[in-house]
Amino acid sequence: MAGKNKFQSGERVTIRTTDEYVTINKWMYVKNMKQYSYTVKEHPSTFYFEDELMKND
Repeated sequence: MAGKNKFQSGERVTIRTTDEYVTINKWMYVKNMKQYSYTVKEHPSTFYFEDELMKND
């Protein structure tokens, strides 16, 4: 699964729970959880997993 993240740095996405548009700051693969986590520029001290974010159409 490593190497197949949905979002890239600089991409604009929506936080599912709040419908807030944010910009991906950086991402990393969390090996022991087998999923990607992302930090966003608007909330730099909070991280989100892929299922908490969605692409803007």
